[in-house]
Amino acid sequence: MKPIDIANHKITQKVQITDLPSRVDLGADKKETEKALKKVRRNLGELQDTMYAHGKYSVLVCLQGMDTAGKDSLIREVFKDFNARGVEVMSFKVPTDLELKHDYLWRHYLHLPARGKFGVHNRTHYENVLVTRVHPEYILNEKLPFINSVEDVDDAFWNKRFEQIKNFENHLAENGTIIFKFFLNLSKEEQKNRLLRRLNLKRKNWKFSAGDLKERKLWDNYMACYEDAINRTSTNNAPWYNIPADDKPTARLIVASILYDTLKEYTDIKEPELDEETKANLHLYREQLNNE
Repeated sequence: MKPIDIANHKITQKVQITDLPSRVDLGADKKETEKALKKVRRNLGELQDTMYAHGKYSVLVCLQGMDTAGKDSLIREVFKDFNARGVEVMSFKVPTDLELKHDYLWRHYLHLPARGKFGVHNRTHYENVLVTRVHPEYILNEKLPFINSVEDVDDAFWNKRFEQIKNFENHLAENGTIIFKFFLNLSKEEQKNRLLRRLNLKRKNWKFSAGDLKERKLWDNYMACYEDAINRTSTNNAPWYNIPADDKPTARLIVASILYDTLKEYTDIKEPELDEETKANLHLYREQLNNE
């Protein structure tokens, strides 16, 4: 199997989405890929235990991608070996009435991971510059001052919102949150295949929505918005990674590998040392237990 090089996926300069691969060949079949994932996610789970004990960093994993890109199954497979207390998953849907009474970042603040924990966000704060940009009429639901019509949602509005998002992420990073942003890059042809599978398999029917087809017609609009968002907001503190998503097992392995290979470079993440008195008396505690 070919090694996974983070540099091949990390966005460090302006890109065109059409130039980013949606499929990559690691030189391994499905069984070999799944075996490699088991090893990485086991290591990742052990590292998370250490991070929980260390208690000084949190990890925010942001997953973005078109419908059927495989976000749910990726979460299930990548974080399977985590202690349940160490990871929290949040899927963001259409904002509720309560959420719309607050600023658009409010609901994301509520679900940020505590120190020592992973927070996995299935769809993220970027929906506010993706879906709302394709459908600017949605912004009117936020009841913002000075936004009275779609015409008011202009370039200046989006420029300000991108700056707000970067400031939000910088604030998190500067206070101990390690941020990963994964763009699950699905091809339009593969999305078609997955939508057909939902229609053809009865057990998958529940996943299908006619709205998926309406949004699919806006594919080019979405790609333009993704490209602009990625180019504007891939920073040192919060980089974007392109994840070829046409093959789900490969996408899962790449994400898990990026997480583990990046986090293991934090050499300060260690289990806390026992205090000197406890350390000096370990033999006494063993004797007490053995003599019960």
